Amino acid sequence: MKSTARAFVGLFFILSPPCLYQAYSQTATSRRPTSPSKNIPSRTYVGDAACSSCHQEKTATFLATSHHLTSSPADEHSIAGNFNSGSNILRTSNPSLHFVMSKKDDGFFQTAVDEIDPSQAISVEQRFDIVIGSGRKAQTYLYWKGDELFELPVSYWVETVQWINSPGYADGALRFDRPIVPRCLECHGSRFESLAPPANRFNKDSLVFGITCEKCHGPGSEHVAHHQSEPVGTPSEAIINPGRLPRERQLDACALCHAGAATSLVPPGSFVPGDVLAKFLKIPDPGHDVPVDVHGNQMQLLRQSRCFQSSAMTCTTCHDVHTRQRDAASFSFHCLSCHKAADCGEFHKLGQQIASNCVDCHMPLQDSELLFSDTNGQKIKPKVRNHRIAIYANPATR
Repeated sequence: MKSTARAFVGLFFILSPPCLYQAYSQTATSRRPTSPSKNIPSRTYVGDAACSSCHQEKTATFLATSHHLTSSPADEHSIAGNFNSGSNILRTSNPSLHFVMSKKDDGFFQTAVDEIDPSQAISVEQRFDIVIGSGRKAQTYLYWKGDELFELPVSYWVETVQWINSPGYADGALRFDRPIVPRCLECHGSRFESLAPPANRFNKDSLVFGITCEKCHGPGSEHVAHHQSEPVGTPSEAIINPGRLPRERQLDACALCHAGAATSLVPPGSFVPGDVLAKFLKIPDPGHDVPVDVHGNQMQLLRQSRCFQSSAMTCTTCHDVHTRQRDAASFSFHCLSCHKAADCGEFHKLGQQIASNCVDCHMPLQDSELLFSDTNGQKIKPKVRNHRIAIYANPATR
């Protein structure tokens, strides 16, 4: 679990090239929890504070998860990057170009300095406005130019304590022009209002950061009103409980963000758990026998697993989205609910200790070929957890 290459896992998922340049021109809409196909105004969302008044235990742990912290306003608490002198510079493959990260009285900034002509150095500076990523592994940063949203060219790799070139930006190029389109915010935020065109134009005040309770449970105003008027009653009244949805609808709720690059069929932000995802996104299906990148489509990889095909498992069979889950070995409990350690092919070598960590053998960390960073002449490939549960021949994975 200490591999530094894992720093990218999940954090640059929506910032990868296939989706960044899709254009959208319609404003996002919402739907009622009791009838997902029906439009409702955004005021029916109540926010996490309203949920915590009754669900304190769940919200207390959820607020510390990477899902909830996947985006936030940029400040000294949310930015993980190192601004100390000597550690705040990113060199590039272009000897005349480097980036400087600085903390000033009025905020945090990235400055590109091009010294191709020492007498006429060119510098471009932009502010850190939004943080993408919880800071556990890595972060990417966004900035506003008026009401248009762009990706900053320098990201931060937490585990190696270094600034890196943001995925999608060419190494050694002085650019600040990668647009953030609605599909990016659909997975790294909960709600937003598009003002397209252009595709990266938004109402700044509409952005709800992170994954909130209502991202998975749907708008909560009707639920809150019901329990304020009738404190004793059915807890699930007028709210979506994803765990009670049919299996495919449960999977759709996760696939919205964990099924790789996709093309929106309707305005991003329209999907509510309980909807049929295929009506909202066109997700490429390479077919059963076609290799899938470990970062490309986690849902497709899971579906290829014999464990998935032979059971009724869903993502939440192993994942508890309300709590921080950090230790891969701890997932062995779920594996052993169906399998016996003695049946493992390595049991005769390792004995009972084989039961202490099923995941690193049967869901190994592998290099992603789709997601990478070109930094100072080097191609950095992150290692990502392969969600195809299988027997892998490579002994290095054991």
